[in-house]
Amino acid sequence: MEVGLIVGTVGGGLFFVLLIIVILWRKGYIMGKKTEERELRGIDLQTGIFTLRQIKAATKNFDPSNKLGEGGFGVVYKGLLSDGTIIAVKQLSSKSKQGAREFVNEIGMMSAIRHPNLVRLYGCCVEENQMSLIYEYMENNCLSRALLGTDKVLKAKLTWNVRLSICIGIARGLAYLHEESHMRIIHRDVKASNVLLDENFNAKISDFGLAKLNDDANTHINTRVVGTMGYMAPEYAMRGHLTTKADVYSFGILALEIVSGISCNKSFSYETEECLYLFDWVWLLHEKETLLELVDPDLGSEYSSEEALTIIQVALLCTKGSFRRPTMSQTLNVLEGRTNIQDLEKELLSSTMHHPDNKPLIKQLWPDYSEIRPTRGEPHTESFITESFVTESFITESS
Repeated sequence: MEVGLIVGTVGGGLFFVLLIIVILWRKGYIMGKKTEERELRGIDLQTGIFTLRQIKAATKNFDPSNKLGEGGFGVVYKGLLSDGTIIAVKQLSSKSKQGAREFVNEIGMMSAIRHPNLVRLYGCCVEENQMSLIYEYMENNCLSRALLGTDKVLKAKLTWNVRLSICIGIARGLAYLHEESHMRIIHRDVKASNVLLDENFNAKISDFGLAKLNDDANTHINTRVVGTMGYMAPEYAMRGHLTTKADVYSFGILALEIVSGISCNKSFSYETEECLYLFDWVWLLHEKETLLELVDPDLGSEYSSEEALTIIQVALLCTKGSFRRPTMSQTLNVLEGRTNIQDLEKELLSSTMHHPDNKPLIKQLWPDYSEIRPTRGEPHTESFITESFVTESFITESS
């Protein structure tokens, strides 16, 4: 396979990261930043370097017909190596200072981890003011395009079994990042456009440019707030308080999107409510005990009501206050049928009963929810959703 032959594997992992940082600094992409070096220290890199000549040959000199998507980071192209291996080339915009830091971060994170539900990084290219990341190619693009896009034929392939499998795949990937990898990683930008789908619609988490290492000695990280509103946990959006539970919250929102086929950032009317968002709606349905109304009508009757309720109920647990949320391994156990939702609720209630941050029941749905909206000058009937912060998906919808 050409990926193994022509991509020179780089030994001495830290040296490779430092080399990339030096190159970027000399090219003016990084102005004296030491953050990347500190966060990537000790990571054993398993990636390689492509030449610009190889990338140009694979993408036919970045032919527009090979363009897969575009975002703040730059453009993503489809490429074909000489041995027939299909790749995706994520090209950094020459004007993106933020992207340069994310570039180094992503190399450090993704080259050191392997999991079936994480997109594979083959290597990178830093040459002639070009910065590119080279990934395995994913035939069905990203989940947001399949689930929330305009291609009805593609969406029709997202049967109930496929959606359930996607949920489980995302949960497996996050559980690996949080609890199973030799590093402990918080993704920070879990959303539909950062979940890629292969030819069999297997889900793979992508875009680790915003990811953070989570030191086991720390209960949380205080950091700058980046990510995508609508998917961001309240404690992180408001205070920069980051733990793995921020990813759990994002997963909960994403699971609701998968079940409903509705974007968390899309407003709509429901009964007497004129401006409602997905998160608001699911809690209204919960109060009415009609949660199955959430299921995407495009599925018709071709879904399991028991499985749908399980996913929705798990998602509701994932979007409670930080310390009341399950871990991703607990979430996965429910989705895979090893634990039932009632037992998980009891376990969470028992573990949080004497937590110092425990609040009255009225605050258990989302403790910071009512506190956030007044700061934005919004009425209490409107959800805390909408715009994006500094974020970039691997494949994004074209405008």
